Amino acid sequence: MTNPSLLLTIAILGGTGKEGKGLAYRWAKAGYRVLIGSREAARAQQAAQELLQRLDGKAFVEGDTNLEVARRADIVVLTVPYSAHSATLEAVKDALQGKILIDVTVPLVPPKVATVQMPSAGSAAQEARQILGPGVEVCTAFQNVSHELLLSDETIDCDVLVTGSSKEARAEAIKLVEAAGLRSWDAGPLENSVVVEGLTSVLIWINKKYGSTHAGIRITGVTS
Repeated sequence: MTNPSLLLTIAILGGTGKEGKGLAYRWAKAGYRVLIGSREAARAQQAAQELLQRLDGKAFVEGDTNLEVARRADIVVLTVPYSAHSATLEAVKDALQGKILIDVTVPLVPPKVATVQMPSAGSAAQEARQILGPGVEVCTAFQNVSHELLLSDETIDCDVLVTGSSKEARAEAIKLVEAAGLRSWDAGPLENSVVVEGLTSVLIWINKKYGSTHAGIRITGVTS
């Protein structure tokens, strides 16, 4: 029987960065078709080749521009720095209509990345919703997971909170979180993303304070 995941194509915009590569690796390993996007097609293609080598060629990973991979994908994941957030969304806006966007962006503003600094829209994800309009379902996930762990084959001791503009979109995002090997939780509507995104700065502070690099979160007292 064909693995249903093989029928789904995931595009990762800004996929040449550490977070994007880590997610691409885990989803490709799980059997999904993965497209890595970048402003420069050559950089995306190089990143795709590196992942294919690590996976011994036993996966589907291709690279192209952000716009092209957004056009080809069923679900799109945004992993760009906050400084490139709005511009990237504007560039792919038309290609995202009718699709789900999982926004991994955190509104970190250097140099005070350990201090919560939310945009006027409330959160990066709510900002994305304003830019893209009602034709795109927007979810958030993976904001509180260290990129250093995603590229490893280890079990990650961290939960993932998923918020989103609809119950159905959150359910699809949760499937991808679990396919990446993490435990997920439906954390409610997109408005709750302000808390999830803000937690990243708290975790950065904890890492600096206690000499770690991968502080995470766990939900306790509830059976998943």
